[in-house]
Amino acid sequence: MKFKYCRIQGKELAANTRSGKGIFSMLNQMITDNVMEQEDADLFHEIDSWFAEELPWPEPCQRQEKVICYFKTENTDMMMKMINPLLWLLERYQHAYYVVYTNFPGEIVYEDDYQIVVKVDENIVVEDVQAPWGPKG
Repeated sequence: MKFKYCRIQGKELAANTRSGKGIFSMLNQMITDNVMEQEDADLFHEIDSWFAEELPWPEPCQRQEKVICYFKTENTDMMMKMINPLLWLLERYQHAYYVVYTNFPGEIVYEDDYQIVVKVDENIVVEDVQAPWGPKG
């Protein structure tokens, strides 16, 4: 199956979205919390600067609206090459993360050649626990 969008997020939730923080937010918080050695922080800042120069910074993100970002998988070869050292940093400091692939991210409120920004769906559905299924032992 081919997926259109990819997001790297943590298990910690952002206060404004109640969604998993994105990779840049996670790493920036680690620097703020003095978790990283200076050499690793410098690596993050170098890669973060590259992304700031290469990708537009969507206005909904600048305004800290209730949105989350995804990379477009069709145009992300170079970006993923730049992301790999960031994944290495998360692993080096044993910071849990998830790579989410989807074709149904939600309502797109911004789009460029490399990324989309999606409005956070606040209509969360909580269902009762299903009865167990599978072979009976």
